[in-house]
Amino acid sequence: MLVAVIADTHLPRGARRLPDACVERIAAADLLLHAGDFITAEVVRELEAIGPPLVGVHGNVDSSEVRRLLPAERAVGVEDARIAMVHDAGPSAGRLRRIRLRFADVADAVLFGHSHLPLHEQAADGFQIFNPGSPTERRRAARHTMGLARVEGNRVEFELIEL
Repeated sequence: MLVAVIADTHLPRGARRLPDACVERIAAADLLLHAGDFITAEVVRELEAIGPPLVGVHGNVDSSEVRRLLPAERAVGVEDARIAMVHDAGPSAGRLRRIRLRFADVADAVLFGHSHLPLHEQAADGFQIFNPGSPTERRRAARHTMGLARVEGNRVEFELIEL
């Protein structure tokens, strides 16, 4: 199964929009995971209209309507893998260990956003954390980015895509 992974879209804002390459990858995916900071419910609906089912969590700057639509954290089954989602994974120091302990019983991998900085780390036991960065607001990151996850059985392989 092919999963498109995004976070921190921060839309709408001026003329900003999702890059065409991001939209194409979302449309080609079987599932879209969004790790928060959509901003408005209209953005949630626009993403849903691209095609694959959308599963998301709300972020710290999302509207009250988005907060009513989406939980702060959740876990989703993708084939035999369990992927948890949260917007803010906290400080970078000790993040992998801390997130591993927090989601040990519910997930094989955790997606998060908030920092806009792409990150992929894996523990010795195979547990992974992944931040896809942002396709629209790179802040301190070098490029606009998104992620793809290929899930086969209980195996999840993440790939960072520069847009």
